[in-house]
Amino acid sequence: MFAPLRWLREGPRHVLVCEGSHVRHERSRHATRVRDHAFNCQVSFFIPDCGVVPEALKNTVADIGQYYLVKNLSLYELVTQEFINTFVKKGSCYALTYKTRIDQDNTAALLPTGKLIISVDKDTYEELGLQGRPSLYSGKKPMRYIITVDLTDSTFSPDSKKYNRVIWALKEKMPLEFDFLMAWHQTGSEESSLMSYFSKNQIQALQPKITFSTLRNVQCPVLESNKLEGEPETACSAQELFEWLGAIFTHTDLENTSSSFLSTYSCPQPSTTVEQALLCTITGFILPEKIIHLFEQICSYFEEPKLAHWISLIVHGFADSPVSWKESEHGFLKGGENLYNFVIFRSLDYWLQMAVGAYDDCP
Repeated sequence: MFAPLRWLREGPRHVLVCEGSHVRHERSRHATRVRDHAFNCQVSFFIPDCGVVPEALKNTVADIGQYYLVKNLSLYELVTQEFINTFVKKGSCYALTYKTRIDQDNTAALLPTGKLIISVDKDTYEELGLQGRPSLYSGKKPMRYIITVDLTDSTFSPDSKKYNRVIWALKEKMPLEFDFLMAWHQTGSEESSLMSYFSKNQIQALQPKITFSTLRNVQCPVLESNKLEGEPETACSAQELFEWLGAIFTHTDLENTSSSFLSTYSCPQPSTTVEQALLCTITGFILPEKIIHLFEQICSYFEEPKLAHWISLIVHGFADSPVSWKESEHGFLKGGENLYNFVIFRSLDYWLQMAVGAYDDCP
């Protein structure tokens, strides 16, 4: 395992955590890191020296999976015993409030672990009467509270006071209603589906948006898998690569010409120019299980000799999700960023970069 590096900058504070390992190492945490980041709105991969989409990757992207938009759904519907037994206990169920602002609105998220996270303002919290804690980012006088309900807890059953109080609070005392993005991943036979379960609601099946593009004459940083910090005149650092990828994925001009008024950024050195590079972007409600499968297919890409020395796989989380990694509270502040990037080398060594903004715990 490579030693992790950490950078912290002030004004505004943000955190970039970097760690390295090998895909086949027995202590590699790549799959765990992906699973811990539940709510993903965009996945992109960048392959230098590649102009044609590999068939295996093309099929994996096409099978990334649909998700659902359920409108005007009462929150208490997610805590009923029927929903818990049908979805929460028979797979990984994901739900996230749609078009809600984490710094202004009431929001909620259902994690695949069965934890329901509810982020509410002070008035709603007092009206609900459920036990919670002040938000980490609401200052000395809390104006926002976080309520966590474990739907898989053995004590959360119809004959318990806890269960009945939650149902009463969410159904009668202070009914909360949202539009939800939802998806369900399970490995057994599909006895049920979200579409049929919520047939009485306004539910819509959605497909992720997929775009492929070929970039020409791209100047790429030179990387060496065992040089996370880089080395002058030999290899660029993980931090330099992260900044460069930001320019690539936002289609920023890297020519740094005297006539450019938008950007003076240029590729870090040392670098090399590749004739073509493949960029794929998937936008939607993308499950960690699908990202792990995509990661594995990228690793398989190197099973046969390729010109590319490395591939980047970058994943963006929802800016207004109540959580980022695991159950860590997430806030917006100026950008709501929470993302991670894998740099997978031909040797199957990899770097993992995890970035969050000021209102977030260090991953």
